[in-house]
Amino acid sequence: MTTPLLLLRAVQLGVQIGEMDLLTIGTINDMYAEMSNDENSEAFCTLASQEDMDRF
Repeated sequence: MTTPLLLLRAVQLGVQIGEMDLLTIGTINDMYAEMSNDENSEAFCTLASQEDMDRF
């Protein structure tokens, strides 16, 4: 990850410059991935049944 991309992700997440000392690159990546998942409501619309878990 480049520095400009890290800063872009931080701005998209609303992370302040003062908070950057408290976060790692991995934390920012995880937060961005979760934000992307939150926008995709269809990804988690089906719950597994007991039959699904048994097959798993």
